[in-house]
Amino acid sequence: MSRLQLKHIAILLFSILPLVSSAQEEEINFETNLSKTKLGINERLKVEFKVNKNGDNFTAPNFNGFEVIMGPSLSQSSVWINGKRTYSLAYSYILKPISKGEKTIGQATIEIDGNTYKSVTKKVTITDAVDNPNAPKTADDIADENLHLVAEVSKGSPYLNEAVTVVYKLYVSPDIRVNNFRALDNPKYNNFWSQDIPVKRYDAQNATYQGKQYRSVILKRVVLYPQKSGNLTIEPLGIELFVDVPTNRRDFFGGRIYRPANKTVSAGSRTLRVKPLPETGKPADFSGAVGDFDFNVTTSKTNLNASESLQATVEVSGKGNLKLFQLPEPDLPSALEVYEPEFEEKVRTTVSGMDGKVTNNYTIVPSYRGKYPIPSISFSYFNPKTEQYETLNSNEITINVMEGPEDTSISLNPAGNPTKIIIPTGKQFHFIKTNTNFASIKMEPFYGSNKFYTLFFGPLLLIPIVILARRRKEKNELNVEGTKLKKVNRLARKYLSTAKKALGDEVKFYVALEKGLHNYLKAKLKIETSEFSKEKITEILRERAADEETVEGFIGLLKNCEMARYSPFSEVQMNSDFEQASQVISRLDKQL
Repeated sequence: MSRLQLKHIAILLFSILPLVSSAQEEEINFETNLSKTKLGINERLKVEFKVNKNGDNFTAPNFNGFEVIMGPSLSQSSVWINGKRTYSLAYSYILKPISKGEKTIGQATIEIDGNTYKSVTKKVTITDAVDNPNAPKTADDIADENLHLVAEVSKGSPYLNEAVTVVYKLYVSPDIRVNNFRALDNPKYNNFWSQDIPVKRYDAQNATYQGKQYRSVILKRVVLYPQKSGNLTIEPLGIELFVDVPTNRRDFFGGRIYRPANKTVSAGSRTLRVKPLPETGKPADFSGAVGDFDFNVTTSKTNLNASESLQATVEVSGKGNLKLFQLPEPDLPSALEVYEPEFEEKVRTTVSGMDGKVTNNYTIVPSYRGKYPIPSISFSYFNPKTEQYETLNSNEITINVMEGPEDTSISLNPAGNPTKIIIPTGKQFHFIKTNTNFASIKMEPFYGSNKFYTLFFGPLLLIPIVILARRRKEKNELNVEGTKLKKVNRLARKYLSTAKKALGDEVKFYVALEKGLHNYLKAKLKIETSEFSKEKITEILRERAADEETVEGFIGLLKNCEMARYSPFSEVQMNSDFEQASQVISRLDKQL
């Protein structure tokens, strides 16, 4: 090899060495590892502080709540794999718990290249003594430490009727495999108006919980509006998980062996401190609206003729409890005929609460010519962001009726005073005639006349008509069951028509049946019962004097609708439920 070639090789090596040394520089990682995060007071805990680069002046934390049985034990390793060096330095301690409860392993420090690094803190739960403290962890033990169901509440102290979002998250350690789950008991949101926000996909995301890395999945979301002030409790959500947990054994190829386990986890109950709405500054027309709203009153036209109609719209839009308050009513002149309003709502519920608008549409028909003012209407609401009441006022609208009869019931002059009666002068009584032209009247005898025979025989002719009418009435009374059946069929067709069309398709039938039952109560009681729990519906029906048998029948149908989502139902059962729904609606229609 020539000198020139050696020179070129030396230059190449010197140019590569800095790149190799820089590539070998690694990010410093100083971590705390625990043998377990939950142990009995008679067990031992191994704590390891591990760093991937050599350092000096290691300082252990104060192990408050523990007694140090052994340590520190120093171990280090340096391994070359495919030309890459992996280094680790570890300080280990064996600790004995002194008392029960949640303990914290503090931060350890170490100096590396003149810089000080700190480990993260770790939480440990100390429980009652266990039977065999030296026994290896069971699958349930591993699942307990690596599965957590948490209810995350958006606000812990909301105002009355202010939206609160509850998100139920499942935190799963990366070492655990979740195969399936099922809900055991859904929370009962007593004293809340509630709306579920469906979770369409269970997407896992990386998250941190209690200082450890997990995968989190949202299982359930619900929006609550508290209906009373004070401390209100949200009952826990419980689920059963079917998981695979790792063991210390390996298969032939070196892979970790997993064991199946069933585990029940609960989110625990949560308590909200609901604040009442302030009395200071509350407007007289306040009807319970809480949020941030706009208010508007409009008419389809302002110029028309008598007997024509127009539409007046009272609308509230924005974000807040749109389904839980009454719209203000316009004060219209008596000369305008007003029909019952048609209520319309376009409201969607998201994780932040209700959003949309609610509207009352009034049909107005003027009877007389003239100008009729629709006075300004006020709408008041409480804004939880500003913590103040706000009042919005509509503009005054004038209805101009151009053609039609005049209203002569009250005649006023332009000054607004009653019109004076004018008395004519001169011959005031010239219209009274003083000459008469009477003619004699010929009297005919009553007996034997046509009127005599009509009055005499007329009642006799009415007797067969009365007999026929009475027999028809008795026949109708005997057909009471037929009349009831017709009424039942009419109500069933109105509220259960969709369910009847879906007979045979279990999912569609019970969805339509549940919707029909709620629509009937909505129409009958003027409330949105689909957002209430079965307990709340039971309470409402009892308050409206429905008998116990009817109430139990209605609630039983709702339970069947819920059970149909998880268990198969036969077509015979569907037909039976449809008939029972018709009968329950008929009985409720009489009792309510």
